[in-house]
Amino acid sequence: MARDLSPKCKKCRRAGEKLFLKGDRCNSTKCAMIKRPYAPGVHGKRVGRGLSEYGKQLAMKQKIKRIYGILEKQFRKHFEDISGKEGITGNLLMTRLEMRLDNVVYRMGLASSRTAARQLVNHGLIRVNGRSLTIPSALVKVGDSVKVSDNKKEKKYFKDMMGALKNRKDIPSWISLDAANLEGKILATPDIESIGMNVDPQLVVEYYSR
Repeated sequence: MARDLSPKCKKCRRAGEKLFLKGDRCNSTKCAMIKRPYAPGVHGKRVGRGLSEYGKQLAMKQKIKRIYGILEKQFRKHFEDISGKEGITGNLLMTRLEMRLDNVVYRMGLASSRTAARQLVNHGLIRVNGRSLTIPSALVKVGDSVKVSDNKKEKKYFKDMMGALKNRKDIPSWISLDAANLEGKILATPDIESIGMNVDPQLVVEYYSR
């Protein structure tokens, strides 16, 4: 599976805001956006001209791709799969991205970043409806159960996670979490309001519609 190995902190600096790509580090004083809150490169500190419409569209596409850790080919496939379906295309795109297994594992609080969540899935630590699933891009649906494999719960990482999850207040409303069993159930399809991100997916639609 192709992976984006470029520096994560530079992605945040390029976007001009925290994208929370490195988990707990993003909430610490080590965050690059605290140390160097400007774009990377020798001209990063300079104030540039405003972006053109195309520039805004491209920047938004790149931002959403980076948040979810997806390369261009897969991101475009997600867009093509929802194009033509009933509904607002931009919102449908965000819903599809949210329903990826790696994102659901992250939203459940089982990992501090989507990259870490992807590793849990790749290593066979996650089960969907009782079956091991090692494809991070797999899409879950309403009614699905997502949980840590029973034979992996004794790992120190997950034992510590159980205690932390009991105090989590940021689990989205479309996921029901059983912290004691490290299991979540998909209650509904997430809408754009419940995602809670500073993004405008309509700009992505305009970009691909050019």
